[in-house]
Amino acid sequence: MSTTFTIDAATSRATPVSAPMKRLTIPAIRRQKGTTPLVMLTAYTVRTAQLLDPHCDMLLVGDSLGQVIYGLPSTVPVTLDMMAAHGAAVVRGSHHAVVVIDMPFGSYEGSPEKAFESAAWLMKQTGAAAVKLEGGAAMASTVRFLSERGIPVMGHVGLTPQAVNMLGGYGARGRTQAEADKIVADAVAIAEAGAFAIVIEGVVEPIAIAITQAVACPTIGIGASAQCDGQVLVAEDMLGLFERTAKFVKKFDDMAGHISRAAQTYADDVRSRSFPGADQVYQPRP
Repeated sequence: MSTTFTIDAATSRATPVSAPMKRLTIPAIRRQKGTTPLVMLTAYTVRTAQLLDPHCDMLLVGDSLGQVIYGLPSTVPVTLDMMAAHGAAVVRGSHHAVVVIDMPFGSYEGSPEKAFESAAWLMKQTGAAAVKLEGGAAMASTVRFLSERGIPVMGHVGLTPQAVNMLGGYGARGRTQAEADKIVADAVAIAEAGAFAIVIEGVVEPIAIAITQAVACPTIGIGASAQCDGQVLVAEDMLGLFERTAKFVKKFDDMAGHISRAAQTYADDVRSRSFPGADQVYQPRP
């Protein structure tokens, strides 16, 4: 049974619901190649989606939720059920951005048919507009299979976190000419197979520039280059919720500090019995 349904503004704590806007489409995203840079952030919850949606062209329900939300050591343990629950929440909380959902490790690599089964289930469960999968030329036939059957696919090349065990870590990719050439060839193969956009993660900058110039679809950089057609970051990293972040992250705020200070003030008020005050308690009616 689908987890997609509409928020009841009268009862949901996640209110007010954003004013409905016309949601962007996959063709609209493709048309932004080479024009105004595309804005993408991750989102995992209704409220985060509501706050980010007016500012973003795309919201990515990333399998990074394994680390950000669940404290897992990598994205590898993330399941389809986890992606479906959070994907449905983000769709409910958004009205404008294209919602893209990651296909977790093990849900698509076996065969194009397996990938279609997983992707179709995720889209039915969530209402997301597209899926994202990692991998280069080896996944081109899968990207083509899905695209030809009505499932928009965002590719992901360079540093591919699901392959962390094979890569041996999260270091920047493409420092040798052979690896650089392979990453560019991977991106071209994915684009030619029908990907509507490609995330380029954790590569030396000339690779990102070369890919952006070589493919007809938009490129979305993360640790890549400002010359990509758009950018994505994990929202919690961008907001400053974590002390340790990758080199390519810019912290646009100090939400961890805000939360810590608010919690300290709350604790002080509780211990001094100044909270709850008169405005927060119920008195007998006269």
